[in-house]
Amino acid sequence: MLDLLKRAIIPLAALVLSVILLVKSWIWLGLLCLAIVALGIHDFTQRRWTITRNFPVAGRIRWLFYQLRPYLRAYIVEDDLHGTPYSFEARNLVHLRARGETDTHPFGTERDVGAKEHHWISHSIAPESEPDESPRVLVGNEQCNRPYSASVLNISAMSFGALSANAVRALNLGAKRGGFYHDTGEGGLSDYHLEHGGDLVWELGSGYFGARDANGCFDPEKFRDTAAHDAVKMTEIKLSQGAKPGHGGLLPAAKVTSEIARVRQVPEHKDCLSPRGHSAFSTPIEMMEFVALMRELSGGKPVGLKLCIGQPHEPFAMVKAMLETGIRPDFIVVDGAEGGTGAAPLELSDWVGMPLLEGLVLMRNALVGAGLKDEVRLAASGKVYSGMGLARNISLGADWCNAARAFMFSIGCIQAQRCHLGTCPTGVTSQSPGRQRGLIPEVQGDRAARFHAHTLKALSEIVASVGFKHPTDLQPHHIMHRIGPEKAAPIDEIHTFLPKGILRDAPDETIYADWWRAARADSFRPAIDLIRIRASARGTAH
Repeated sequence: MLDLLKRAIIPLAALVLSVILLVKSWIWLGLLCLAIVALGIHDFTQRRWTITRNFPVAGRIRWLFYQLRPYLRAYIVEDDLHGTPYSFEARNLVHLRARGETDTHPFGTERDVGAKEHHWISHSIAPESEPDESPRVLVGNEQCNRPYSASVLNISAMSFGALSANAVRALNLGAKRGGFYHDTGEGGLSDYHLEHGGDLVWELGSGYFGARDANGCFDPEKFRDTAAHDAVKMTEIKLSQGAKPGHGGLLPAAKVTSEIARVRQVPEHKDCLSPRGHSAFSTPIEMMEFVALMRELSGGKPVGLKLCIGQPHEPFAMVKAMLETGIRPDFIVVDGAEGGTGAAPLELSDWVGMPLLEGLVLMRNALVGAGLKDEVRLAASGKVYSGMGLARNISLGADWCNAARAFMFSIGCIQAQRCHLGTCPTGVTSQSPGRQRGLIPEVQGDRAARFHAHTLKALSEIVASVGFKHPTDLQPHHIMHRIGPEKAAPIDEIHTFLPKGILRDAPDETIYADWWRAARADSFRPAIDLIRIRASARGTAH
């Protein structure tokens, strides 16, 4: 009994206090205490929650702090460098650059330069005096007749629906004013994407939103009509994304308004889930043929592929299909498993897919090793927000980078992580008109453009310090990475970087020999028994 009294101390104390208050004619305070008593009785007798059944009213205090935990961590507990998914330092850097405030830092680095994850770029005694402060890359091989000059930093794929109308407006206005492109995401091309005339990359996922027939399959005529827009500079086939590879995009029913349903050509107020894979192709050869078809339908505009790298033989299957068919995509975007999304199963976000560094190196090696890198541009996407992030990815083989969450920060996102609930406090990911009201596209568009400009300025300073004009001159050996508390090495000593053409000429001399043999142009399934081969290889090593 004593234990029960201790656990029910709050409603019991409220009962005693209510009697005293009512006797003294403090009616409203007495009624408030009686309400706590009633809540305690409800908690004690309900059968759903153990914590409140055993600790009436007091158990709800735990719930309160559980709800407040993300905010307490973000604003009180976390240090500057270790918050997730983005640290305070990262978020603050984007916000400062977006607002045009100083991003200089006093008193030296706060990073632990002896930590195993620390890396740096090797500068030169002879720095470049006039680096390119707005570097661009020409995208489009000889099979493309309308090449596009892309900035080395662009807005990564985020769909209308996942983002609000005002967020799409702001990002596109930023792209227009800053001279970079805005990837539509797989949710279709909306009026908001076209409102300000910023350059667009139209992404087409397995749902073919905006270019689908009644059965959800690819509709060539609808694609041709939309791809003809002057603002659409390139099109992109989404194979997978880092946050949920092999799952398909998901837009919860609460966010599928009548307007979004019209843009996507799907039923309103129902979960909008893309299929796991494409229906327009099922083999590497068919994929390349679909690339050629999209390029023809778009009037010769560049066509690319976007994927998170998974099984290692599959990128090699793609390049074998390029070699066999003669068809070259104009670019490939590698999305790292650390990439973000509005909604994804936790296990897929945490455990499925290759992180950007490893995926980028593997795709780079597939293209270089097959002798295709000069024809197929390579882009990197996944947690990019700084000049150093750009420099590292470009050193590893990327021609440019895309960023999603960094641009969200630039237009007001505070990492509240309410994207999947439709209750974003800044209106970036909410379809609520009341919440979107706080996001003024004309103001936030300028901030996106400023963030882009200042980040490229930071990149140019890094590139100049190494002794180059353009970031594409950076090489893997310029990046040093710590591999222990007392040792560091150039990253080309940690990861393998293949020489040009070696996969065609001497694949058995590479670390990818098994994966190259497993790759086939006519199927994504391995051509050899990888279980037996890999077991044999391990046995030989021992």
